[in-house]
Amino acid sequence: MGALDSLKHAWSALTSANEQNPLTSGAQYGVTTSTRPPQRPTFRVNNERTIINSVYTRMSIDVAAIRLEHCRIDPETEQYLGKIRSMLNDCLNVEANLDQGARHFRQDIALTLFGTGSAAIVPVDTTLNPITNGSWDIKTLRVGTIVNWEPEHVKVRLYNEKTGLYEDLRLPKRIVAIVENPFYSVMNEPNSTLSRLIHKLSLLDNVDEISSQGKLDIIIQLPYVVKSEGRKKQAETRRQELETQLKSSTYGIAYADGTEKITQLNRSVENNLLAQVQYLKEELYNELGVTAGVMNGTADDTEMLNYTNRFIEPILDAIAEAMARKFLTKTARTQGQDIRYFDTPFKLIPISQLGDLVDVLSRNQIVSPNEVRPVLGLKPRPEPQANALINSNMPLDDQITGEPEEEDPLDAVEDELDAEMAALELA
Repeated sequence: MGALDSLKHAWSALTSANEQNPLTSGAQYGVTTSTRPPQRPTFRVNNERTIINSVYTRMSIDVAAIRLEHCRIDPETEQYLGKIRSMLNDCLNVEANLDQGARHFRQDIALTLFGTGSAAIVPVDTTLNPITNGSWDIKTLRVGTIVNWEPEHVKVRLYNEKTGLYEDLRLPKRIVAIVENPFYSVMNEPNSTLSRLIHKLSLLDNVDEISSQGKLDIIIQLPYVVKSEGRKKQAETRRQELETQLKSSTYGIAYADGTEKITQLNRSVENNLLAQVQYLKEELYNELGVTAGVMNGTADDTEMLNYTNRFIEPILDAIAEAMARKFLTKTARTQGQDIRYFDTPFKLIPISQLGDLVDVLSRNQIVSPNEVRPVLGLKPRPEPQANALINSNMPLDDQITGEPEEEDPLDAVEDELDAEMAALELA
């Protein structure tokens, strides 16, 4: 394309409205919002004022950090063979839909699971109609919340990217990947530890709100007995006078009679709500396999390994299993197709220990240099040895590199001579 063609076909988003640019012509494209993306999952109302929101966010980020992959495995040994380049794999690793990338999509699944106890992964765009066809490919995916459960169908509340609104769709269960929270009894049951913690935190917030409303909490002791109706009216008049003085004064100053005594209640009524909150929080962490170090980023490798094995992996197992059941046909699973999750094994290892670990793995011919170099932030090398399982501390001639050795013709001649000499000696 020449310079004139480039100038002719060039386009700018800031073109004049006189050129009938559809982006600036005032056309209506659906519901418009400027506060937040409408497709983002919303928490329950009683979660937003507590620490549960931050706990959910931290856990969902950890779940989304591990990638899902449409892969091929050995049907006999279930050993990983390689990644399948398909539209489903693009949804899991590149772009799930118009609004969400792959990582945002995985985090959306985790947040929906934690908030509602179940999540529906719906194939929005497919190559064929999944209701009438047995084999179809997925183009886009979205996460919805299940409103109603039926024997063979579910009603899913799903975001419609064309209208900008949430819509309720009745879909067959066989085409929707329904993921249930493995920790439902801990996080979503009405009497669960998390529900009790949310309730106690709400009560604690209400107590703090009441105590911070700007009240003085003072008692006025008048120089007379307040028992008759007349004295009560006189005491009420005196109280209103003090309120008026304090309210109308610039610095909040009022005067009192020398016979009156004013006592200020400068401490709130004590309760054990905070102790109960701390106990329930610790109990929730224990039931989920989470520690305070995981939440604040100071956990060691043992704590992170325990957290990954006890919490992250059950969530990912449930997601991968549900998607493999509904999005892969029985024939595809028989041929070795599967959906699995893969974590980076070296990301939790300090750089001071990584060098020794890489040395042990390479000397025992477990990993090749090019498999480790991207972990260190280095580019792969083009040399053949960089892709081979070799021990750099030994000569290459003494190692098996996986390539068949060429036979020397002289070796065959020498073997024949040795056999003839052995036959003559025996004779």
